[in-house]
This record gives sequence, C-alpha cells and structure tokens, in this order.
Amino acid sequence: MAIKPAYIKKIGNRLLERYPDAFSHDFEHNKDVIGEVTNVESKGVRNRIAGYITRKKRPVAA
Repeated sequence: MAIKPAYIKKIGNRLLERYPDAFSHDFEHNKDVIGEVTNVESKGVRNRIAGYITRKKRPVAA
C-alpha cells in the first residue's frame, strides 16, 4: 500500500465530511463527483483524491 501525501488525505477527508452521501465505492463515480464539487484541474491529483476516497468507502472485509 502506498503512502499518500498529507494534502491528498486532507482534501479527501474534508470532501467526505462535506458530502458524505455523494461518494461511493466506485472509483469512476468518485472521480466525476470530485470534478463537479472542486476546482482541481490536475487529472493526477483528482485521481489520487478519488482513489483515497474510494479506499475509505470500501466495505470492510469480513
């Protein structure tokens, strides 16, 4: 598992606090939502944030 930069975690956690129901465990959906609710222009940063949020929303394995 890669270590994410602090700014990715801060932005991801802030988005999860503000829009808790907007995100799901689907990466593509989360990528689109981030494009709508933020002004992140960098595709790489957007994808990293979407990946972090997807990982946080993933159901816990039994």
